[in-house]
Amino acid sequence: MDLLVVGSVAFDDIQTPFGQAKRALGGSASYFSLAASFFARPSLVAVVGDDFTQTNLRVLLAHGVDVSGLQRAKGKTFAWGGKYSFDLNNRQTLFTRLGVFENFSPKLPRTHKSANYLFLGNIHPRLQLDVLHQMTKPKLVGLDTMNFWMDNAPRELKIVLKLVDLFVINDGEARQFTKQHNLVKAARQILGLMGHKKRTQPTLIVKQGEYGLLMFRQNQTFHLPGFPIEDVIDPTGAGDSFAGGLMGYLAKTNDHGWENLKRACVAGSALASFCVEKLGTQRLQQIKPTHIKRRLADFKRLTHFEA
Repeated sequence: MDLLVVGSVAFDDIQTPFGQAKRALGGSASYFSLAASFFARPSLVAVVGDDFTQTNLRVLLAHGVDVSGLQRAKGKTFAWGGKYSFDLNNRQTLFTRLGVFENFSPKLPRTHKSANYLFLGNIHPRLQLDVLHQMTKPKLVGLDTMNFWMDNAPRELKIVLKLVDLFVINDGEARQFTKQHNLVKAARQILGLMGHKKRTQPTLIVKQGEYGLLMFRQNQTFHLPGFPIEDVIDPTGAGDSFAGGLMGYLAKTNDHGWENLKRACVAGSALASFCVEKLGTQRLQQIKPTHIKRRLADFKRLTHFEA
């Protein structure tokens, strides 16, 4: 197995000025897996309730996602509802119903423990640590988190940080976590907390929404602009799609060097740019490898210049 993600599978109710969706397939592991599937065969570990139907499951299976680690429990699947402002930069959470996700305890099937690439989705750092202890010897471990865990589980989060190779957060979270306004200073502080250097150099990626991203390693910095999209419909899941494209590309190429990480960021950004073009995961379900190839070529033209 090449790529494993542990996170959430959910039903989303989404309201934007440009459309609405009810009980759409969502959750970090869903977006991640659909995006990663264009480069590698992802396996997911998550939990769903007895209201998660075969129709829902077929969306993942159609993209070759290994769902043998998907746990089923009595009760309702995690559900979330959100409403976006006209500029799509501000979001109001209408409801969060944890359902069976409240008691989620990731149990990795034997075949999943030997995955070469692992991505820890946005779940409690204690659960992320438990997953790490179940793994054998992954080549690269990526991590996502959120401001809630920074405030409520900072000690566990710092323990996890010492054990991962790649940390993906947004600019607001980076500033909150470090109490630094300047992102370069914040990045240096976070990299100092990432103590694991046996597999590869610690890498931090700071997402900046429509403005792109900044990637940092010791003494190295890379900036990638956001891809200009004419019709942005729904930003839900864009960050998870970015992470899926990024990790899928790394799993496919098996190269953690700085230059290949840049290419992986472009791959992730391309998938994120598709994600926002329709509600929920609809666009990720529709695109083909040829679409991605064209967008990667467009990205190259967008960012290239002669010295």
